[in-house]
Order: sequence, then structure tokens, then C-alpha cells
Amino acid sequence: MRRMAALLCTLWLTPAGAPQEIYDLLIQGGHVIDPKNQRNERLDVAVTAGTIRKVARDIPAAHARRVIPARGYYVTPGLIDLHAHLDAAGDASSVNADHNSLRHGVTTAVDAGSSGHDTFEAFKTHVIDHAQTRVLAFLNIAGGGMPGSGKRSGPTAMDAEAAARMARTHPRIIVGIRTGQAQPAIPKSLDLALRAATLSGTVVMVAGVDQDRILERLRPGDLYTHTFGRFTPLLDEQKKVRVSIIQARQRGILFDAGHGDAGFWFRMAAPAIRQGFLPDTISTGLNKSSALLQRATMTNVLSKFLALGMTLEQVIERATVNPATAIRRPDLGTLSEGSEADIALLELRNGEFAFLDSGRARLTAKQELRCVLTVRKGEVVWDSEGLAAGDWRDAGPYTNFR
Repeated sequence: MRRMAALLCTLWLTPAGAPQEIYDLLIQGGHVIDPKNQRNERLDVAVTAGTIRKVARDIPAAHARRVIPARGYYVTPGLIDLHAHLDAAGDASSVNADHNSLRHGVTTAVDAGSSGHDTFEAFKTHVIDHAQTRVLAFLNIAGGGMPGSGKRSGPTAMDAEAAARMARTHPRIIVGIRTGQAQPAIPKSLDLALRAATLSGTVVMVAGVDQDRILERLRPGDLYTHTFGRFTPLLDEQKKVRVSIIQARQRGILFDAGHGDAGFWFRMAAPAIRQGFLPDTISTGLNKSSALLQRATMTNVLSKFLALGMTLEQVIERATVNPATAIRRPDLGTLSEGSEADIALLELRNGEFAFLDSGRARLTAKQELRCVLTVRKGEVVWDSEGLAAGDWRDAGPYTNFR
């Protein structure tokens, strides 16, 4: 009886007598960019019970309990930040997931190795389980995680079997194994990371100065991050993308932006993009340092790639479906009907803007992306313009202080 009453509360009869669903939320009149479904047009998005129920033209406002006017904005899947450093205990460089993700349209943030097999359970308890943001993780091959984030962070703590066991224990959270230039003995750590990834059926994320030796070991689908960084030998002496990089991409190696405080230089990215070498995925590499001067938030980093010549569709693709595919989570980064309702409303502003890279060099541009509203699991969690709120004069009695 209760289930029947609940169902009747969500339906009303059309003139023909057929029941019409009443949606919880309707995002109306926005320009939808959903690369996975090849949508790039003005559409409405209807949400019920935290799930995307319908994406279509001209859904009537009368069919929804709450309507968000989105005309003039781009409606995209919730963005995925494939490389961030999030709130690890003892790691003074990491940042809060919700404060630095949701207000920039990021509904899924992937921690890039703050925890290892010794420290992941604590990271899950203290960070993942309390975040509104969906937090996933690359497990560091060092048992204690990133240097400074645990008592056992040296090479003696590396254990491929232990890392693989932990990844298999949490297959919906741990998406891969991380190692990189912060680790001593990179050949050893990479070999162990590759073994752990093979045993757990996941991918490896790596960065390092000894690029050719790293790339020749990676498997198709593995990720090389900080692609445009100061310490990454991306270009040859003639400022051409090195042949070994092109060959690695042809073998299926994926190249991630991973901005951070040392991972993104305009002098590397600009010539590479002019030559058609675009990142496969765009991520922030965000930590406390790069959150300040470089403002390496997701919308800021996407804006930098727009300024370097990529199209809006290209940058959205590399922050939605591409990272979802890279971490083998096809349920994410999409506005498919039936998927969890993670949605971002973005504004492409025109004017005069300036951006800084990891080396604190400036690039000026005529456009900037910013997020005006974020929906996570069907709930509005960021709303800079009050689009989901009614005018205070029509609000009736205030209820938030009961």
C-alpha cells in the first residue's frame, strides 16, 4: 500500500489518461555536451531519485517539482578529476575533496597515490566515507603512500601482492596502482606497480624523468601523467613531440595532464597542442600549492587548454568519458538515461583573463570556464547563482533553523 501511494505521488494523468511521471528535478534549456552519447545540442535533463530519467527537447516544466533554468549554460556530465591529492592524514600538501571539487563541477575525484596498502583503510575511513564527492583512488605501490603521508613510505615498503590484495578488496574504489618520480628506485617501483596492477586487473599511473625506460614498460591503457611538466622530456631540441612519445601513444599508452605545481608548462603544452598532440585526459594534479597561484582547479585547467587551442567539446570529453574509460568505469562521465545524476552547469565567459602555469608564467585569453551549479546523486551541492532556489519574497516561512 505504501509503495502504491508513493508511486501515485509521482504520477499524474495525461489528457489521454496515461500516467505521466513527475520528475524531482528538471534542468531546462541548457546546451548539453555529452560526448559519450554524442550529444551536443540544446536539451533538457530530467532527474528522479538520484537518477537521470530523461534527456530530450522541451520537457514541460509542469512535469517537475523543481526546475533549474539553464539557458545560456552548458550542461555536462559531472566532471572527473583523474589526478588529485586529497586530505591524506599526515600529508600537508593534500586538499579537501568537496571544497576543491564540487564547486568546480567535479563529482568524481581520483586520489593519485596518497595511500598505500598499509594506509588505505584509514584513508577510506577518514576521507572517502565522509566525502560528498565520489572519491576513488590509485593505490601507491609504497605501503605508506606518498612520502610524508605515512610512516612507511620508502622502497622497502613496496609489496605488489599486498597492493593487489587491497585493490581486489575494494574494486569499486581502487582504480589502479600509482608510482612516480617521487619514489626512489623508479625501475623497481614501476616493476612492482605493474605486477600489482596485473594481479588486480587494474591500470598503472606513473610519471618520471626517465621517460623512455618508463614508457617501454607500460601496457596499453596505462597512464603517464604530468605529460606537459617541467621534468617530462616531451619535446626534442627542435620543439617537436618526441618520436618515442608518439610511438607510445600508438601502442595505447594514455597521456594525462596532471597539472599540479610542477606538471604543466605552457612552453611544453603549446607546441605539442599545435602539433596535434592533445592529452588523453585532463586532470588537475591539485594540491595545496597549486590551488593558490596556479589555481589548478578543474575549470581553470580546462580553461587553459581552451586558451591553447582545444575546443570546448574536446576538453569536456577529456574530463568526462575519457577518464571514465581510462579507469574502467563506464557508468561515470555520462548523461545516459538510467545513470547516476552527476551533472555540471558550466558558463563560458568572454572577457580578458589570465592564467598561470606550474612555472608561474602567464597566458592571457578571451574566454574562461566556470561552474555555476553542480548536481551530485540528484542533489544540488553547488549553486553560485541560486538557480535552484526561489526568490526570498516567495519563500514562505524559513525552515532551516527549526
